[in-house]
Amino acid sequence: MVIKGNNGVALASQNLQREFTMTDADFKKVSDLAYEFTGIVLGPHKRDMVYGRLARRLRDVGLTNVGDYINLVKNDTNQEVSKFINAITTNLTSFYREEHHFDFLSNTLIPELKKTNVGTKKIRAWSAGCSTGEEPYSIAITFKEYMDLQGWDCKILATDLDSKVLNKGQQGIYDNKRIESIKSSYKKKWFLKDQNHPDIVKVKPELQELIRFKRLNLLEKWPMKGPFDFIFCRNVVIYFNAETQAVLFDRYADMLKDGGYLIIGHSESLDRACNRFRSIGKTIYQKIS
Repeated sequence: MVIKGNNGVALASQNLQREFTMTDADFKKVSDLAYEFTGIVLGPHKRDMVYGRLARRLRDVGLTNVGDYINLVKNDTNQEVSKFINAITTNLTSFYREEHHFDFLSNTLIPELKKTNVGTKKIRAWSAGCSTGEEPYSIAITFKEYMDLQGWDCKILATDLDSKVLNKGQQGIYDNKRIESIKSSYKKKWFLKDQNHPDIVKVKPELQELIRFKRLNLLEKWPMKGPFDFIFCRNVVIYFNAETQAVLFDRYADMLKDGGYLIIGHSESLDRACNRFRSIGKTIYQKIS
Protein backbone atom coordinates (compact mmCIF):
# COMPACT_ATOMS: atom_id res chain seq x y z
CA MET A 1 0.00 0.00 0.00
CA VAL A 2 1.25 3.48 -0.89
CA ILE A 3 -0.05 6.82 0.40
CA LYS A 4 0.30 10.02 -1.59
CA GLY A 5 1.30 13.10 0.40
CA ASN A 6 0.08 16.61 -0.36
CA ASN A 7 3.21 17.26 -2.39
CA GLY A 8 2.64 14.18 -4.52
CA VAL A 9 5.53 12.29 -2.96
CA ALA A 10 4.80 8.64 -2.31
CA LEU A 11 4.99 7.71 1.34
CA ALA A 12 5.41 4.19 2.60
CA SER A 13 2.46 2.87 4.55
CA GLN A 14 2.77 3.35 8.30
CA ASN A 15 1.94 -0.31 8.82
CA LEU A 16 4.43 -1.73 6.27
CA GLN A 17 6.67 -4.39 7.82
CA ARG A 18 5.65 -3.44 11.33
CA GLU A 19 5.28 -5.91 14.15
CA PHE A 20 1.87 -4.58 15.20
CA THR A 21 -1.06 -3.08 13.33
CA MET A 22 -1.97 0.56 14.01
CA THR A 23 -4.48 2.09 11.60
CA ASP A 24 -5.25 5.79 11.19
CA ALA A 25 -8.42 5.19 13.21
CA ASP A 26 -6.37 3.50 15.94
CA PHE A 27 -3.99 6.44 16.17
CA LYS A 28 -6.94 8.85 16.39
CA LYS A 29 -8.39 6.81 19.27
CA VAL A 30 -5.01 6.73 21.03
CA SER A 31 -4.73 10.50 20.62
CA ASP A 32 -8.23 10.96 22.01
CA LEU A 33 -7.43 8.77 25.02
CA ALA A 34 -4.17 10.62 25.63
CA TYR A 35 -6.00 13.94 25.63
CA GLU A 36 -8.76 12.58 27.86
CA PHE A 37 -6.37 11.20 30.48
CA THR A 38 -3.57 13.77 30.36
CA GLY A 39 -4.52 16.76 28.22
CA ILE A 40 -1.54 16.04 25.98
CA VAL A 41 -2.13 16.71 22.29
CA LEU A 42 -0.59 14.07 20.02
CA GLY A 43 -0.38 15.40 16.48
CA PRO A 44 0.26 13.24 13.38
CA HIS A 45 4.02 13.90 13.68
CA LYS A 46 3.97 11.90 16.93
CA ARG A 47 2.66 8.75 15.26
CA ASP A 48 5.98 6.89 15.09
CA MET A 49 6.78 7.83 18.68
CA VAL A 50 3.37 6.56 19.83
CA TYR A 51 3.79 3.31 17.92
CA GLY A 52 7.22 2.69 19.42
CA ARG A 53 6.02 3.24 22.96
CA LEU A 54 2.81 1.25 22.65
CA ALA A 55 4.65 -1.64 20.98
CA ARG A 56 6.35 -2.36 24.30
CA ARG A 57 3.01 -2.54 26.07
CA LEU A 58 1.53 -4.81 23.37
CA ARG A 59 4.41 -7.24 23.83
CA ASP A 60 3.95 -7.19 27.61
CA VAL A 61 0.22 -7.93 27.46
CA GLY A 62 0.41 -10.35 24.52
CA LEU A 63 -1.63 -8.42 21.95
CA THR A 64 -0.99 -8.10 18.21
CA ASN A 65 -2.74 -4.86 17.28
CA VAL A 66 -3.29 -1.40 18.75
CA GLY A 67 -7.07 -1.66 18.35
CA ASP A 68 -7.24 -4.49 20.89
CA TYR A 69 -4.94 -2.58 23.21
CA ILE A 70 -7.24 0.46 23.04
CA ASN A 71 -10.12 -1.77 24.16
CA LEU A 72 -7.98 -3.03 27.04
CA VAL A 73 -7.29 0.52 28.19
CA LYS A 74 -10.95 1.52 27.88
CA ASN A 75 -12.04 -1.49 29.92
CA ASP A 76 -9.20 -1.21 32.39
CA THR A 77 -9.41 -3.57 35.33
CA ASN A 78 -5.69 -4.03 35.95
CA GLN A 79 -4.12 -0.55 36.04
CA GLU A 80 -3.46 -0.52 32.30
CA VAL A 81 -4.59 3.11 32.14
CA SER A 82 -1.66 4.08 34.36
CA LYS A 83 0.72 2.03 32.20
CA PHE A 84 -0.71 3.63 29.05
CA ILE A 85 -0.09 7.10 30.53
CA ASN A 86 3.45 6.15 31.52
CA ALA A 87 4.11 4.82 28.01
CA ILE A 88 3.08 7.93 26.10
CA THR A 89 4.47 10.53 28.49
CA THR A 90 7.69 12.09 27.27
CA ASN A 91 10.47 12.27 29.86
CA LEU A 92 13.46 14.22 28.53
CA THR A 93 15.56 15.99 31.14
CA SER A 94 19.08 16.53 32.45
CA PHE A 95 20.90 18.14 35.35
CA TYR A 96 21.14 21.91 34.99
CA ARG A 97 19.21 21.89 31.73
CA GLU A 98 18.87 25.48 30.44
CA GLU A 99 21.56 26.60 32.87
CA HIS A 100 20.62 30.28 32.66
CA HIS A 101 17.58 29.49 34.82
CA PHE A 102 19.86 28.26 37.59
CA ASP A 103 22.06 31.33 37.16
CA PHE A 104 18.92 33.39 37.81
CA LEU A 105 18.17 31.23 40.85
CA SER A 106 21.65 31.70 42.35
CA ASN A 107 22.32 35.33 41.34
CA THR A 108 18.87 36.92 41.69
CA LEU A 109 16.20 34.78 43.31
CA ILE A 110 18.11 33.35 46.27
CA PRO A 111 19.49 36.75 47.35
CA GLU A 112 15.95 38.13 47.02
CA LEU A 113 14.45 35.33 49.14
CA LYS A 114 17.05 35.88 51.85
CA LYS A 115 15.61 39.38 52.29
CA THR A 116 11.89 38.93 51.62
CA ASN A 117 11.46 35.67 53.55
CA VAL A 118 13.74 36.41 56.49
CA GLY A 119 10.72 36.86 58.76
CA THR A 120 9.22 33.43 58.12
CA LYS A 121 12.43 31.68 57.09
CA LYS A 122 10.28 29.55 54.81
CA ILE A 123 10.86 28.79 51.11
CA ARG A 124 8.54 26.79 48.89
CA ALA A 125 9.38 25.71 45.34
CA TRP A 126 7.61 23.47 42.84
CA SER A 127 9.13 21.48 39.99
CA ALA A 128 6.09 20.65 37.84
CA GLY A 129 6.82 17.89 35.34
CA CYS A 130 9.97 16.86 37.20
CA SER A 131 10.50 13.63 35.23
CA THR A 132 13.31 11.53 36.73
CA GLY A 133 14.32 14.21 39.21
CA GLU A 134 17.29 15.98 37.63
CA GLU A 135 15.53 19.35 37.76
CA PRO A 136 14.51 19.37 41.46
CA TYR A 137 17.93 18.01 42.46
CA SER A 138 19.56 20.81 40.44
CA ILE A 139 17.40 23.29 42.35
CA ALA A 140 18.36 21.66 45.65
CA ILE A 141 22.09 21.78 44.83
CA THR A 142 21.80 25.46 43.89
CA PHE A 143 20.15 26.27 47.21
CA LYS A 144 22.75 24.30 49.14
CA GLU A 145 25.57 26.01 47.28
CA TYR A 146 24.32 29.58 47.48
CA MET A 147 22.40 29.76 50.75
CA ASP A 148 22.96 28.70 54.33
CA LEU A 149 19.73 26.82 54.98
CA GLN A 150 20.43 26.37 58.70
CA GLY A 151 17.25 27.48 60.48
CA TRP A 152 15.28 27.75 57.22
CA ASP A 153 12.26 25.64 56.26
CA CYS A 154 13.00 24.94 52.59
CA LYS A 155 10.97 22.39 50.64
CA ILE A 156 10.81 21.52 46.94
CA LEU A 157 7.71 19.79 45.61
CA ALA A 158 8.47 17.59 42.59
CA THR A 159 5.49 16.29 40.61
CA ASP A 160 4.97 14.32 37.44
CA LEU A 161 2.24 12.33 35.73
CA ASP A 162 4.47 9.28 35.24
CA SER A 163 4.80 7.09 38.33
CA LYS A 164 7.85 5.25 36.97
CA VAL A 165 9.99 8.35 36.55
CA LEU A 166 8.89 9.62 39.96
CA ASN A 167 10.13 6.40 41.52
CA LYS A 168 13.50 6.87 39.83
CA GLY A 169 13.67 10.46 41.03
CA GLN A 170 12.84 9.43 44.57
CA GLN A 171 15.61 6.83 44.53
CA GLY A 172 18.09 9.43 43.31
CA ILE A 173 20.26 6.86 41.50
CA TYR A 174 21.71 7.82 38.12
CA ASP A 175 24.09 6.55 35.49
CA ASN A 176 27.48 8.27 35.61
CA LYS A 177 26.84 9.71 32.16
CA ARG A 178 23.89 11.70 33.51
CA ILE A 179 26.19 13.89 35.61
CA GLU A 180 28.97 14.39 33.05
CA SER A 181 27.99 18.03 32.45
CA ILE A 182 27.93 18.96 36.16
CA LYS A 183 30.84 20.88 37.71
CA SER A 184 33.41 18.47 39.11
CA SER A 185 33.16 20.13 42.52
CA TYR A 186 29.40 19.48 42.57
CA LYS A 187 29.92 15.83 41.61
CA LYS A 188 32.27 15.29 44.54
CA LYS A 189 30.15 17.23 46.98
CA TRP A 190 26.62 16.04 46.19
CA PHE A 191 26.89 12.52 44.73
CA LEU A 192 27.91 9.24 46.31
CA LYS A 193 29.82 6.53 44.44
CA ASP A 194 29.23 2.83 44.87
CA GLN A 195 32.39 0.71 44.72
CA ASN A 196 30.35 -2.34 43.77
CA HIS A 197 28.61 -0.45 40.95
CA PRO A 198 31.11 2.05 39.49
CA ASP A 199 28.79 3.06 36.65
CA ILE A 200 26.17 4.66 38.92
CA VAL A 201 25.98 7.45 41.49
CA LYS A 202 23.44 8.39 44.16
CA VAL A 203 22.49 11.86 45.29
CA LYS A 204 23.32 12.60 48.91
CA PRO A 205 20.54 12.30 51.53
CA GLU A 206 20.74 16.02 52.40
CA LEU A 207 19.48 16.81 48.89
CA GLN A 208 16.73 14.20 49.06
CA GLU A 209 15.54 15.67 52.36
CA LEU A 210 14.62 18.91 50.58
CA ILE A 211 12.40 17.24 47.97
CA ARG A 212 8.99 15.56 48.08
CA PHE A 213 8.09 13.53 44.98
CA LYS A 214 4.36 13.24 44.28
CA ARG A 215 2.31 12.00 41.32
CA LEU A 216 0.09 14.72 39.90
CA ASN A 217 -2.02 15.17 36.78
CA LEU A 218 -1.86 18.90 36.08
CA LEU A 219 -5.38 18.84 34.63
CA GLU A 220 -6.95 17.49 37.81
CA LYS A 221 -7.44 19.09 41.22
CA TRP A 222 -4.24 20.20 42.91
CA PRO A 223 -4.09 19.11 46.57
CA MET A 224 -1.38 21.59 47.63
CA LYS A 225 -2.32 25.05 48.85
CA GLY A 226 0.81 27.10 48.25
CA PRO A 227 1.83 29.80 47.99
CA PHE A 228 5.07 29.00 46.21
CA ASP A 229 7.99 31.39 45.87
CA PHE A 230 8.74 30.03 42.42
CA ILE A 231 7.62 27.30 40.03
CA PHE A 232 9.65 25.51 37.38
CA CYS A 233 7.37 24.19 34.63
CA ARG A 234 9.67 23.74 31.68
CA ASN A 235 8.86 21.98 28.42
CA VAL A 236 5.56 20.74 29.79
CA VAL A 237 2.85 23.04 28.39
CA ILE A 238 4.08 22.48 24.82
CA TYR A 239 2.12 19.22 24.93
CA PHE A 240 -1.16 21.03 25.65
CA ASN A 241 -3.37 23.06 23.34
CA ALA A 242 -3.59 26.86 23.68
CA GLU A 243 -6.80 26.78 25.73
CA THR A 244 -5.36 24.33 28.25
CA GLN A 245 -2.12 26.30 28.45
CA ALA A 246 -4.05 29.46 29.37
CA VAL A 247 -5.89 27.60 32.13
CA LEU A 248 -2.65 26.17 33.53
CA PHE A 249 -0.83 29.51 33.54
CA ASP A 250 -3.75 31.06 35.41
CA ARG A 251 -3.66 28.24 37.98
CA TYR A 252 0.08 28.68 38.41
CA ALA A 253 -0.51 32.37 39.11
CA ASP A 254 -3.01 31.38 41.81
CA MET A 255 -0.36 29.14 43.41
CA LEU A 256 2.39 31.77 43.43
CA LYS A 257 2.83 34.47 46.03
CA ASP A 258 2.68 38.05 44.73
CA GLY A 259 5.98 38.70 43.03
CA GLY A 260 6.69 34.99 42.71
CA TYR A 261 8.31 33.53 39.60
CA LEU A 262 7.22 31.09 36.91
CA ILE A 263 10.06 29.60 34.88
CA ILE A 264 9.14 27.85 31.63
CA GLY A 265 10.95 26.15 28.74
CA HIS A 266 12.90 27.84 25.96
CA SER A 267 10.24 27.05 23.33
CA GLU A 268 7.32 28.23 25.48
CA SER A 269 5.79 31.64 26.07
CA LEU A 270 3.11 33.30 28.19
CA ASP A 271 2.49 35.96 25.55
CA ARG A 272 -1.25 36.31 24.91
CA ALA A 273 -1.85 33.27 27.17
CA CYS A 274 -1.98 34.99 30.57
CA ASN A 275 -1.86 38.64 31.63
CA ARG A 276 -0.95 37.99 35.26
CA PHE A 277 2.80 37.89 34.67
CA ARG A 278 5.49 40.20 33.37
CA SER A 279 8.45 38.89 31.42
CA ILE A 280 11.89 39.51 32.87
CA GLY A 281 13.66 37.67 30.04
CA LYS A 282 14.94 34.20 29.24
CA THR A 283 11.48 32.61 29.71
CA ILE A 284 11.32 33.80 33.33
CA TYR A 285 8.09 35.49 34.39
CA GLN A 286 7.13 37.32 37.57
CA LYS A 287 3.61 37.36 38.95
CA ILE A 288 2.13 40.84 38.95
CA SER A 289 1.06 41.89 42.45
